[in-house]
Amino acid sequence: MNADAFSIRRMMRSEIDIAIDWAEAEGWNPGIHDADCFYAADPNGFLIGLLDNEPVAMVSAVTYGESYGFMGFYIVKPEVRNRNYGVRLWDEGLRYLQDRCIGLDSVRPDLVSRKKPEFKPCYSNHRFRWLKSEQWSVAPEVIELSDAPFSSVMAYDGEVFGFSRETFLKCWMSRPGARALGFIKNDKLSGYGVIRECREGFKIGPLFADNAEFARALFEALTRDVKMGRHIYLDTPERNPEAVIIAKSYGMTEVFRTTRMYNRREPAFPLDKWFGVTTFELG
Repeated sequence: MNADAFSIRRMMRSEIDIAIDWAEAEGWNPGIHDADCFYAADPNGFLIGLLDNEPVAMVSAVTYGESYGFMGFYIVKPEVRNRNYGVRLWDEGLRYLQDRCIGLDSVRPDLVSRKKPEFKPCYSNHRFRWLKSEQWSVAPEVIELSDAPFSSVMAYDGEVFGFSRETFLKCWMSRPGARALGFIKNDKLSGYGVIRECREGFKIGPLFADNAEFARALFEALTRDVKMGRHIYLDTPERNPEAVIIAKSYGMTEVFRTTRMYNRREPAFPLDKWFGVTTFELG
């Protein structure tokens, strides 16, 4: 085998399932039904590297409008690492994203900075895990998200996430085994969250809310139908201290950490409303 036998192309939908399996092998604990929604976010944004026509590397480079992109799923099979295949795949993803501001969550920010010095670390995201041991009543302000006009969901998500992701959200809210809830205050959507089943336990993401009180109400409602003794995960940005406080107050313990990095000036996201990241793969 040699470098000339390596080729790159866009993934087919069925190959996103391979990406999910590889992510599980890396310990990232993806959702059971993530593949359809990831692909819906940007069907052209998933690249696969082939060595003698066998998949050996992958990366996602998903566009959000004309000014933002997010990279994830950066995986190279262990037996072919350190052969430059990953860098070539990464460069292809960067070409696809063109001159957008690009974000990513890395477990090895030192490696990213060495390979691509334009990417600078901005803050940490903490993955917390809780073995469910308590049940709460549901606050009267909590509703099924499907009962809110989708236009209001889009408007709120656009305000907090910063970029439109309509196709992804429609899929994300309606996955089998997922629950999507909203928080209504003064007849206005003031927060929402989604919990989905993962390869191990359940994961909440996103958890967006105007304040910590609303976030707590959503957390308690989202976890209500999960059986006692199951693990629940929540990824919180350290830039929102209230999010970290909430996680710890429920007895969650940190099990994993990533570093959010950008290749340009950090976008002005309202991180005080980010109590749970949507997904490390797509931002």
